[in-house]
Amino acid sequence: MEVAGHEVKVTNPEKVFFPQSGLTKGDLVQYYVDVADAVLHHVARRPMQMKRHPNGVDGDFFYQKRVPNPHPEWLETVHINYPSGNEADFPVVTDAAGLAWIANLGCIELHTWHSRVPDVNKPDYLLIDLDPSEGNPWSHVREIAVATKQVLDQLGVASYPKTSGVTGMHILVPIVPELEFPLVREIARAMAKEIVKLVPSIATTQWKVAGRPGVFVDYGQNAFDRTIASAYSIRPVADARASAPLRWDEVPDVEPGDFTMVTMRDRIAKVGDLTAGMWEKAVSLDPLFDVLKVKRTLPKRSPRKGPPVDWRAQYGKGAGQQRGPSHR
Repeated sequence: MEVAGHEVKVTNPEKVFFPQSGLTKGDLVQYYVDVADAVLHHVARRPMQMKRHPNGVDGDFFYQKRVPNPHPEWLETVHINYPSGNEADFPVVTDAAGLAWIANLGCIELHTWHSRVPDVNKPDYLLIDLDPSEGNPWSHVREIAVATKQVLDQLGVASYPKTSGVTGMHILVPIVPELEFPLVREIARAMAKEIVKLVPSIATTQWKVAGRPGVFVDYGQNAFDRTIASAYSIRPVADARASAPLRWDEVPDVEPGDFTMVTMRDRIAKVGDLTAGMWEKAVSLDPLFDVLKVKRTLPKRSPRKGPPVDWRAQYGKGAGQQRGPSHR
């Protein structure tokens, strides 16, 4: 198929990727081409980690950071150097053809960094990730999201909620890319503590899963090399759910499965891209150091050898491999 002036070969387009609905790999590729205008302003110029499902949602999958060779000459890449001395070339999607190419590799979801080329050390959004563990109902996620908006409004920053597409909710704060990840993480941690103060019986910043007393208000995703499924990304679950941007007035009633690959195009046609213009509302986090009483110097941490450990790989049968969908 020809996309954005480039020829993209789609292999096995009739292969069923979502058995529950009968949706195929070709349907997935076509979806990303159709919603390219909405998804690209979230994805473009970001390093992308490839999570590949060659046999659809019911098959094994694996993570791949390094761009495969050969790859199209027109595909952009970025060279990442890690403190350990390790290095890798990541794909960087900039157009609809890149989306089609990524989807053809079996990448059901678009896992992108929080930063963009050329300065990958400085994120352009802060993330509050509401991550419910077993026993925490979805209603708690919605209530905590509303509390999150209250905190962020008081701090004078714009915020954009979206379903994660699985069990959680992401809240994005567009920021000026002027701070490196560790300092953005410290601001996010202070925000998370303020959120928990509003709903202490159902929210927590406790890292340890065992005995966790509520929904995890996760600020730790604000780190170098971490990724989330981008807005409008399809998730590898049976009903092909989409990570859907929301209006804040929709949050109190939204359900995790309200939006799918089948319905998202109609959703965009009806309400438009709810995140359009969000990067124009980027703010500097610098004033919040004083407001939230956060030190501008980083706490001392033991250095880690090599690239950051991907927690998802811990669940696999082998290095970088897993079976079934990710839980978030």
